[in-house]
Amino acid sequence: MAHDAAIAGDAQAPGVKGLVDDWAGDKQTFQVPWGKAMMWIFLLSDTFIFTCFLTGYMNVRASTRVQWPVPAEVFALTVGGTTVPLLLIAIMTFVLITSSGTMAMAVNMGYRRDRAKTAALMFVTAAFGAMFVGMQAFEWTKLIVDEGIRPWGNPLGAPQFGSFFFMITGFHGAHVSIGVIYLAVVGLKVLRGDYEKRGYEIVEITGLYWHFVDLVWVFIFAFFYLW
Repeated sequence: MAHDAAIAGDAQAPGVKGLVDDWAGDKQTFQVPWGKAMMWIFLLSDTFIFTCFLTGYMNVRASTRVQWPVPAEVFALTVGGTTVPLLLIAIMTFVLITSSGTMAMAVNMGYRRDRAKTAALMFVTAAFGAMFVGMQAFEWTKLIVDEGIRPWGNPLGAPQFGSFFFMITGFHGAHVSIGVIYLAVVGLKVLRGDYEKRGYEIVEITGLYWHFVDLVWVFIFAFFYLW
């Protein structure tokens, strides 16, 4: 009788009522939490967008007959009278990769329920992200003001260079800026103790987003700055 009652209790209601019950009951497939599943879906859609951007860039770069600017020269910095190719870009890459490490440590501390260290590491990660955005703003200012590069033109060579540069790096920079805000908000809520009862799964979800942003930069660095 108890077994039959359990089966009856687990029975799915027919029609629309069953659909509403399932939806309201927060049903899960493969035991994947909704927050993590939705983040993976969002990142998958973002992967398609960045792939289209980089594929379009490589197609134009390979097919244009106008001289393409040499990235090592365009993005060089002069330090003490010596021109260093890609110096700023190298620093930006180091900062972002380092932030991926601090984010991984924050996730580890979150699963250990160490609230203070989790929040501190998330704030450090956000600070690295803010540094990256600041350096990218400096890079844009230098190219626009000093070099005269625009999205619709480029005095250094192929006009498509400016449009692809500002589109790709701008879209990625927007992701980093959103990530900095995301990290700061979650870090504050962790510090306040909002996740003590629910657990620190949100920290891992935030980490998924941040690691994706870092990974995309690796591809941008390889295809745009090194090619």
